[in-house]
Amino acid sequence: MNEYVVRFSLRQRIEHFSVMVLFTVLAITGLSQKFFDNWWAARAIAAMGGIDRVRWIHRAAGVLFAALAIVHFAAGAWLVLSRRSSASMVPTRKDFRDAVVALRYYLRISDVEARFDRFDYRQKFEYWGLVLGGLVMMVTGFILLYPVTVARWLPGQLIPAAKIAHSNEGLLAFLVVITWHIFNAHLSPEVFPFDPSIFSGKLSRERMAKEHPLEYARIRAAEEKPRPQAGETP
Repeated sequence: MNEYVVRFSLRQRIEHFSVMVLFTVLAITGLSQKFFDNWWAARAIAAMGGIDRVRWIHRAAGVLFAALAIVHFAAGAWLVLSRRSSASMVPTRKDFRDAVVALRYYLRISDVEARFDRFDYRQKFEYWGLVLGGLVMMVTGFILLYPVTVARWLPGQLIPAAKIAHSNEGLLAFLVVITWHIFNAHLSPEVFPFDPSIFSGKLSRERMAKEHPLEYARIRAAEEKPRPQAGETP
């Protein structure tokens, strides 16, 4: 029996790598503009070729991020509607119960551990936090990209409001990623110093059984199900 199971498809791995690269570019170019009067921001802007080039890179990366988000949700919706995939990232009541069970376990109030399916409550909450934060960034970003056009149809006060929301949400997203996501993916005791599964697409059976027992049980049941012999009706 193969000691690894395939957890992420090639499409999912490419999407994650693309988001990682674009987010890094957006963070570097965005934060250097937000904190332009700090020495490190001035050096970063100079290293990237000046403020005009930094703004161009930031806008180009933002448009690519928006395009990637559209492709991601279109592909996900098509897979779910065609029944080729399940809506496993949608939070359910079980996720909120799991959060309570996990908190009680971490506080040593209970010895019962939460049993997770394909994605646990932390992964789902982080994902939808990125989605909602990304939506705010995309809407406000396009408002700032086309302020004259927006002001023709909507109140002009929306432009400075969008600038504040875009700037603060960008900083919040950066802090969440470097604290919550980096810890879970690299620094938590279960995966330290690095979790390569999102890049290789594979996860060991030992980790799968421990971290996602419900999904692993389905995989084992499918593997142990007898296959029809030649000439038999499946």
